[in-house]
Amino acid sequence: MARTGNLFERSEIGRRIRTVRRRRGMNLDTAAGLAGISKSYLSKIENGQRAVDRRGLLDDIADAIGCSVVDLTGEPYPPSDGPSAAAIGTIPPIELALFDCDLVDVPDQPARPVDELARQVRAANLHRDRTRYEIAGRELGALLTELQVTVATGDEGTQRQALAVLVEACLVAYEITKNLGHPQLAVEAARRGLDAARRLDDPRLLGFARWYHALSLMRMGARRRASATLTTATEELAGAADPGADDTLGAEMYGLLHLTSALESARSNRPDAAEDHLREARAIATRIGEQNGLLQHFGPSNVSAWTVSIGVELGQGAAAYERAQREPANLDVLDSPNRRAAWHYDLARALAQEDGARDWDAVRHLDAAERIAPQRVHHDPIARELLFALDGRARTKVWELSSLKNRFGVGKG
Repeated sequence: MARTGNLFERSEIGRRIRTVRRRRGMNLDTAAGLAGISKSYLSKIENGQRAVDRRGLLDDIADAIGCSVVDLTGEPYPPSDGPSAAAIGTIPPIELALFDCDLVDVPDQPARPVDELARQVRAANLHRDRTRYEIAGRELGALLTELQVTVATGDEGTQRQALAVLVEACLVAYEITKNLGHPQLAVEAARRGLDAARRLDDPRLLGFARWYHALSLMRMGARRRASATLTTATEELAGAADPGADDTLGAEMYGLLHLTSALESARSNRPDAAEDHLREARAIATRIGEQNGLLQHFGPSNVSAWTVSIGVELGQGAAAYERAQREPANLDVLDSPNRRAAWHYDLARALAQEDGARDWDAVRHLDAAERIAPQRVHHDPIARELLFALDGRARTKVWELSSLKNRFGVGKG
């Protein structure tokens, strides 16, 4: 596949950037300067000749022209298949559970035994890890409400158990809402999980809740607060992160915090800090091996997977891909469709950064990611940009791209 310079007309982010910039009365020179890119680069993005292929770049442009990231992505997107439609149907009950009650003010209703709620939440988390959001979210609104009722009305022991389960339930709510294009609601879900963790005397769960709260802030482009949250969590958890302990959950969460700090540093164009955090995460993973506390799959394979994403955010392209070939993630060990899809998606992004030279391989990896986790990939704005870019650079009509566009619901092949 070779680059032809064709426009990919259905790309929306560039059009939205141009619309917002003009409404702000900003010229290209000013907006590009504030975003830290060249005028010609921004012009090509607006005209559909270049894709926004990094979250960090999207954050920079949104900040430069004075709008939210969601203003530019246009999320949420219409569902392209039945399971996605069913998954989106789980959002209103989750929203109601988060806005109609909290840890003190709850509806006057019964709640199931906390052990039963814990089993249901763990099942939802398993489905979340398999990106079956329509199943993971099916009862989640009710589970969130009943857990909060239990926290507000139960005895001390029951309250503590419910709080711990609520931290996990809010992780599921955060991932579903974020990955289906409701990042503001994802922040609310993460904040509720953090509220629950703060009431427990367990630094591991507090670190876990701060971790996904920071991720929710990063999705909104709230870098300053995300960075502060990660720093606080890392400092608080350091004493409970013993890789040699029988229970490695504290070390796993500590490693995840370093991985996320590396990603945040990469998005903020701080490569040295990113490499420092990545080195620390890799050292922890080497000591504890492959683990799966709270279904987060921390270990050497997940560090390898995150390394690709971090390299892409640094714009390393082929170098990130080649590093992934030297240090591949063991996808069988991960046993997670969520993580397997992310691996292929990030490889596709890395290859696409070669500006057409390796587009066919990028298409193969994007196709693999979509087949593994369609709900997650269809609703990712950067994945959609990647598809538009690959389609726009194709010299001839390619069946695989036509099929991908149909499955994304963005055009008929």
